[in-house]
Amino acid sequence: MTGPRPNEQQQAAMSAALSGAVDLSGLKARADAQRGGADAGALGAPGAPGGADAPPPPVPTGPNVVAVTEENFQSVIEQSMQVPVILEFYVARADQSQQYGDLFERLAADSDGTWILGKVEVESAMRIAQAMQIQGVPAVRAVFQGQIVAEFDGKQPEDKVREFLKAIVEGTGGTLPEGAGPQEDPRVEEAENAIAEGDLDKAEELYNSLLADDPAHALAKDALKQIQLMRRLGSDPDADVDAVIRDADAAPDDIDKAMKAADLQVAAGEYDAAFGRLLSFVRGTDDDAKEAARARLIELFAIVGNEESAVQKGRRDLASALF
Repeated sequence: MTGPRPNEQQQAAMSAALSGAVDLSGLKARADAQRGGADAGALGAPGAPGGADAPPPPVPTGPNVVAVTEENFQSVIEQSMQVPVILEFYVARADQSQQYGDLFERLAADSDGTWILGKVEVESAMRIAQAMQIQGVPAVRAVFQGQIVAEFDGKQPEDKVREFLKAIVEGTGGTLPEGAGPQEDPRVEEAENAIAEGDLDKAEELYNSLLADDPAHALAKDALKQIQLMRRLGSDPDADVDAVIRDADAAPDDIDKAMKAADLQVAAGEYDAAFGRLLSFVRGTDDDAKEAARARLIELFAIVGNEESAVQKGRRDLASALF
């Protein structure tokens, strides 16, 4: 599996933590010695990763936690098509690694299913560790849509871990599994009819009433974002799209012009261009512009929908830019 890797700045920010990591090269050497010269990739051999003498995989101790083995690895990664999967690599016999894992299990239990924790015990799943280029433990890889979108190595303080997870969840906007969403409500059809008739006020009132009864109603949340976009576009119905885009291009540091251009580009189906325009501000140094661009991207992702490949790429890029 391949995916975007952290940039040099991200790598430098994490490098200090590597000093206390456990070197995996020694584990591999011991496994090779125990195999007595057998093929290093052979599963099931005594002493080989996943073999008869390997330590048993960890037993999940909370909700949204799964023990990852070489046998179920593919199915775990498939879950990343719905929500981010956070792979935590550790060694069962290392107390420090175990304690760090307790933190992730606690945070996973409180995540309300917005992400899944996959615990990978490297001595019993060496092939996975090698595929993920794990050099030491603890190590963390965030996977979404089957690709690594962010990562860090070494132990980090809880506030940094929470910041990392927040960036991943906000950047990827995990989708609900089929059938997990709210049941159809007659107000949904009524609101859709109101939009078709141009009555945005009535539609907004209906969707807000849905959210008042069910704050997790995903369709109502996304529909309100769409109404906001329609209002913004309607505020200047005679806008020259090309002129607005040229104006934004000529002022690359103006977030307001960039957001107006991105709205028009999304309306025209130019998703990559719209998302790329806003991502440049997320990667910038102006905190106010960065937050405005991040919020607008999340809104536009919801409007376009996760089925669109440009949204999938945009979410990965946003997650990488945020952490």
